[in-house]
Amino acid sequence: QVQLVESGGGLVQPGGSLRLSCTASGNIFSTVSMGWYRQVPGKPRELVARGYTWDITTYSDSVKGRFALSRDNAKNTVYLQMNSLKPEDTAVYYCNVDLIEQRGGSPRLYWGQGTQVSVSS
Repeated sequence: QVQLVESGGGLVQPGGSLRLSCTASGNIFSTVSMGWYRQVPGKPRELVARGYTWDITTYSDSVKGRFALSRDNAKNTVYLQMNSLKPEDTAVYYCNVDLIEQRGGSPRLYWGQGTQVSVSS
């Protein structure tokens, strides 16, 4: 069994910064990718940033230059540094991890419980 624990959400003023973190624990042989999605009511969940084991990171166009994804592979932890936050960044942010639980197994996708990020003056 694998669990994802997220932290770091909250309320911040426009132009401010927040750092989200997500740690995966449990039966983990290796991680394929780790990243973040976000969702606002009435809209589909969208990619924010995703980092792959082979050192490729993709970002949504709306966050490029403002957000930065980093990983601590030894700790199975992914971070999202969010700078120059805008009101339109307000959403529930979900950690997403694609991992292999046992040698020879297939990748499986896990989601965190979500953490609220609110950007408002």
